[in-house]
Amino acid sequence: MSIKKVVVAGGGVLGSQIALQTAYCGFDVTIWLRSEGSIERAQPKLERFKNIYVDTLEKMKTDASAYCRGLSKKADLSSEELDALKEQAQNAYDSLKLTTSYEEAAKDADLIIEAISENPEQKIAFYQELAKHMEDKTILVTNSSTLLPSMFAEYTGRPEKYLSLHFANTIWANNTAEVMGHPGTEQKYYDEVVKFAEDINMIPLKLKKEQPGYILNSLLVPFLNAGQALLANDVADHETIDKTWILATGSPAGPFHILDIVGLETAYNIVIMNPESKDPETTPGKIAKMLKEKIDAGETGINAGKGFYEY
Repeated sequence: MSIKKVVVAGGGVLGSQIALQTAYCGFDVTIWLRSEGSIERAQPKLERFKNIYVDTLEKMKTDASAYCRGLSKKADLSSEELDALKEQAQNAYDSLKLTTSYEEAAKDADLIIEAISENPEQKIAFYQELAKHMEDKTILVTNSSTLLPSMFAEYTGRPEKYLSLHFANTIWANNTAEVMGHPGTEQKYYDEVVKFAEDINMIPLKLKKEQPGYILNSLLVPFLNAGQALLANDVADHETIDKTWILATGSPAGPFHILDIVGLETAYNIVIMNPESKDPETTPGKIAKMLKEKIDAGETGINAGKGFYEY
């Protein structure tokens, strides 16, 4: 099959990026959201990411270091070519369709990318309702950052056409796409998703079997947990922890800046999967409490203008 119409379910930090990047690369994209309030919250994110695309492409005219792999497969572009890509970014943003209707979103969809919260119950409920509306041809993938597709395959109504496609944050720059099937995924649909990842300027990273956290988060989550544990146990403040990591390793960002980019709601959903988080005396319990307080205050990360840092 040839993928043309793509639906992204969820307009959070990554859902918005995936939708814009896919439209930027020429696909017909619809974003499914739970409510009109979700649509209102998604629109500023989409506009912000579109502005980043346009600004980055403009910077690429004079600064070679501004080049982002997701925006162009070649780095050496003329001013005219970059202006054309700026127009392409604006057109992609303008073309996005947002809906709360399962029926409208699923109609004629070739690929649906689920990018909703890391909450198993919510994902199962979403899949069960979506299954009533999907056409037989539709491939379904999850952008889950930690959960395995085999946990949900039976609820999708199409386990053979279901797998994981996980993106990294700042998709236009960090253009990775981890492709991971479950034992029931048919190879031809796996291959189709790999091709799609290439078509939206991603570098497909093919996993041979299921792994919690895939490759990226198998490396990243323990690192972020270690940083949060240092803060939750009052070893040092978040700025000192980040500074230590940046100065000692040359990394551009420490764990708390990364958490702000990822979004504190995602970090919270991950930590509460640990049964120890229910005990406030444990380190996971302290981390959960710390994150919940910030979320309740509206300090959910970079898209909210404040997380551990102000933006």
